[in-house]
Amino acid sequence: MGGEEGHGAGRDDARVVLYGRAGCHLCDEARAVVAQVCDDAGARWAEVDVDTDPGVGAALREELSELVPVVEVDGVRRGFWRIDPARLRRALATP
Repeated sequence: MGGEEGHGAGRDDARVVLYGRAGCHLCDEARAVVAQVCDDAGARWAEVDVDTDPGVGAALREELSELVPVVEVDGVRRGFWRIDPARLRRALATP
């Protein structure tokens, strides 16, 4: 994890950001959902480890710690814990 990128996107140029952590089975499931939906939609995505990524400040780490996995689309939180592929598709359908 730790700042991993999907579809060649860095966090700044990704439409979708998946926040998670190593050893999290829900994060593994969310990664599969995000990868498939973003691939279908042609959207760039990035993955950020809330525990190890230096770009995640203490306040954000504390906020997300109990919610991971968390998915944001265009900077707006769209889901946490269990990521709904239909909801993610709808969020990506809006420019």
